[in-house]
Amino acid sequence: MSRYHAMTEVPATAGYKEGDVLFLCGELFGRGYANGIVDEARAKGMTIIGATVGRRDADGTLRPLNEEELATAEAGLGGKIINIPLEAGFDMEPGQDGVAPVDRFKGVKPDDWASVKLDPAEVEYSKQRGTERFCKNLAAVVAELEQMIPAGSKLLVVHTMAGGIPRARVFMPILNKLFKGQGDRFLSSEAFWNSDMGKLCDASFNEVTADTFRYLIDATADLREKHDTHYAAYGYHGTGVLIDGVITWQSYTPYLQGWAKIRLEDIAIEAWEKGIKATVYNCPEILTNSSALFLGVENSLYPLMGALRAEGVESVVNECQALLREGTTVDDLLKIANTYLTSELITSTRDFDSWPQHNKPEQQEYMLNTSAELISMNADQKDIVCAVLSRAVFQGVGSLMFNSSWNPQAPVFWLNHDVIAKTLAKG
Repeated sequence: MSRYHAMTEVPATAGYKEGDVLFLCGELFGRGYANGIVDEARAKGMTIIGATVGRRDADGTLRPLNEEELATAEAGLGGKIINIPLEAGFDMEPGQDGVAPVDRFKGVKPDDWASVKLDPAEVEYSKQRGTERFCKNLAAVVAELEQMIPAGSKLLVVHTMAGGIPRARVFMPILNKLFKGQGDRFLSSEAFWNSDMGKLCDASFNEVTADTFRYLIDATADLREKHDTHYAAYGYHGTGVLIDGVITWQSYTPYLQGWAKIRLEDIAIEAWEKGIKATVYNCPEILTNSSALFLGVENSLYPLMGALRAEGVESVVNECQALLREGTTVDDLLKIANTYLTSELITSTRDFDSWPQHNKPEQQEYMLNTSAELISMNADQKDIVCAVLSRAVFQGVGSLMFNSSWNPQAPVFWLNHDVIAKTLAKG
């Protein structure tokens, strides 16, 4: 477990002040992890500058935001957005034959996934084109950013790019089976991952989730000459949660972006070795709009109530209790979550060194059934405990990342439930 490095103490309060700049490389959509750090920067009076992934017109052309889109995005961010499209990835970049990866699946049905064949040279060509476009646009964004940073300011660069599922319609039904399938609808993540479609996902995840961090560090080399610059990125590599009263590392299975998240850590470690303060913060599991595809990921979120209780953060636990149906208590949820996390079906693949693991039919069925049981304990299915706990995680992660980034101590940190609870207890 040489790489595993949990943050155990709440870092000292960051010394960022008015005039210092937070640059968010990625776009805020709804409420997500990045909102936490933006809220912290805003509270300190920092200047917040954002980016956009741009939008695609009906004919597939990538363009900047129009006036209305820009106004909405800037209002959501609470800062200025440099309106140059920073869409990452290459799924819509034409190959040498003029066909983009997404268009190679015309007429492909979800059940055909194993027989689809892709030419690696064509995929590689599209990938290079995507990288060139991204890096060219990124250089233009950085040139604008440079003009906006006052002399003597400190700069915190936050990388929020993740994902990379190719935008061909056929992928969603396949991934739905892969993450949510039971019985006849179960799909082996390992079989899919070894197929040509799986290999395309792997290359796409690496490019969007990990390699963009390297491009960002490289593109801002000149800024580091002029400003004290630190980098923060969002990782996931399992989380330490309370299991039988002890903080224990565990993870969601199957987490196919896991290989790209390890690559993200590698990029931070490489930068750190060159004296660049770049840190990946591995965040806890949550349930958001984008994670709803991964039903069951939230089973490990419930023990946070135990960690909060241990630190005396009763307000969040009480808020959770108020959402439960009559006759159900927080203790009932904690008991079911603990039974799940100690079950042999779940612990049998709990191995840090061989992470991420692939799914198995019995494991997936148990995970999804436990998820359904826990969610059914809420009085209203649209107003659930997971939303309250996810908010607590955003807030805790935001505070820990923001304060740690002032004087970062390592290239990779795990933000486990105990330290999230400790930072929330401090208020």
